[in-house]
Amino acid sequence: MTASLTSVTEIDFAPKHDVYPSPRDWRDTFIYQLLIDRFDDAGPEAPLYDPKNANRGRDPSKAALFQGGKIKGVTRRLDYIKGLGCNAVWIGPPFKNRSDDDTAGHGYAVQNFLAVDPRLGTIDDMKELVREAHARQMYVILDIIINHTGDTWGYIDDAPLPYHEESPYPFGHWRGPGGKRIPHEKVGELTIEDGIWPRELQDPDCFHRRGQIREMSSYTREEGTLGDFFQLKDLDLKNHKTLDALVACYKYWIAECDIDGYRIDTVTHTEPEQTAIFCNAIREYAKSIGKDNFLLYAEIVAGDERLQKYTGQNTPIPGESERFPVFGACLDFPLYFVLEEVIKGFQPPTKLRERYESFRLFYRDYSEAGRYFVTFVDNHDQIGRNNKRFMAGVDDPRQATLAIGYLLTNMGIPCIYYGTEQGFDGGGPEDTFVRENMFGGGWGAFDTTGVQFFNPDHPIYKGISQIAAVRTQERALRYGREYFREVSGNGEQFGHPEHGICTLAFSRVLDTTELLIALNLDANDRNDCILVDAKLTPAGSMMKNLLGNETFEVKATNDGHAYVCIPLKGRTMAILKKE
Repeated sequence: MTASLTSVTEIDFAPKHDVYPSPRDWRDTFIYQLLIDRFDDAGPEAPLYDPKNANRGRDPSKAALFQGGKIKGVTRRLDYIKGLGCNAVWIGPPFKNRSDDDTAGHGYAVQNFLAVDPRLGTIDDMKELVREAHARQMYVILDIIINHTGDTWGYIDDAPLPYHEESPYPFGHWRGPGGKRIPHEKVGELTIEDGIWPRELQDPDCFHRRGQIREMSSYTREEGTLGDFFQLKDLDLKNHKTLDALVACYKYWIAECDIDGYRIDTVTHTEPEQTAIFCNAIREYAKSIGKDNFLLYAEIVAGDERLQKYTGQNTPIPGESERFPVFGACLDFPLYFVLEEVIKGFQPPTKLRERYESFRLFYRDYSEAGRYFVTFVDNHDQIGRNNKRFMAGVDDPRQATLAIGYLLTNMGIPCIYYGTEQGFDGGGPEDTFVRENMFGGGWGAFDTTGVQFFNPDHPIYKGISQIAAVRTQERALRYGREYFREVSGNGEQFGHPEHGICTLAFSRVLDTTELLIALNLDANDRNDCILVDAKLTPAGSMMKNLLGNETFEVKATNDGHAYVCIPLKGRTMAILKKE
């Protein structure tokens, strides 16, 4: 077993293995997001969930506690993940949290940036996971944090202090297990369970020490950057000791485990210029060892106008002088806040169409804009959704297939959150309600205990895997330009849908290839006609549904446009290509 490190000076940055190369383009991947503690415990397999015969009655008071998932459990389920069509795995932070915090299974309250949390496994388990993923031509992405640590120290008197605008509060003490308080004068006596590690961060000046952000819905930019995120202690990235230590720590995980990418948490709360330095350092290190396209993507909850400053041209915002970090991609929150209502028929596709058309204002090469977005409909936070998954309150599994099908056929790097493929419908007053166990235990989905959900025969799983297989074969679905298509009920009057219950249609075009995607958002069958490109798909040609064996003739309107009529059963989709 690899010995734990205590200082970044002990790190050997030479790779310990043959370096697995980066993908040529991350749009070639389909990402599966999971939380280690909630995914699989690597123990004896529980019975498969049977909705007619399952133990019910979870205990919400225990939902936030560690559930028992292990890194080895993720390794065990790689074939399940790949069978869905995913070739990249985004795992929650595996780093050590405070040993006396039984609610830190999410991993975002780091106490030791150079160690795996023993409740999840070991660094050797992490190495094995990455080796096994690479053997299956899959990539591993770690969720990382540079904004804050866990509750690793306290203010004087341990009071929960509000944000202070003028200056830092005095440092109180380092925390140890069981309520132990260790004065900074005895910092040299900290054990591996105390305070913060590596040693370079054991300096009160590595933290802003401004107190907690007072109101999470209305803080100023300065307060959001300098204030503590609830009880988590905010790191001062402008202190070169802090930034250098974090760079070294996250280079270590690449060197030691051959990690392929990082998703960076709470970027909105970090200092932009220092985050830029961090990103450049990680990217350069990865290139130096042969990972030429190491993925760095950010959690930034903002609109397109701001997101594009972090990607692509990376041009400054007028009137703002800070240096913005350059990410390979951002989580696509603008799509997230629109897509659910469209897929469920609550809103017409108008806003969705307008959103993509606005890309032309932000990106010189419109067809390349998709590389800058990791798209999703569910995640572990469900920001703006009051802790509800996409399927919360929905009883038709076909809608989940449509939602992920949209991600797989439209622009972006598609990502699915664990359990969506099994119809998980979590919703409740806390984020634990969207963090159900896949493996059984006491906090299973659908109010269950002791049953597992790794069912490759689930209709959502099967539907998604079929669409993902087509995406793998068709480059236009990954790289093509995108055009929303006008629809008609009679083949004569065409227009973009003005109501939510409709056929949503768009084309992906790459060179001379057009693929037409049609999604019936109606619970009832529809037989709508859809315009296509008359030059690429002319009247008289035939189009085949790649999700079936049907073929359809392309016809001409009186004014020379080309269209095809596609009968679709309720809440199903088709991908058509000219034969």
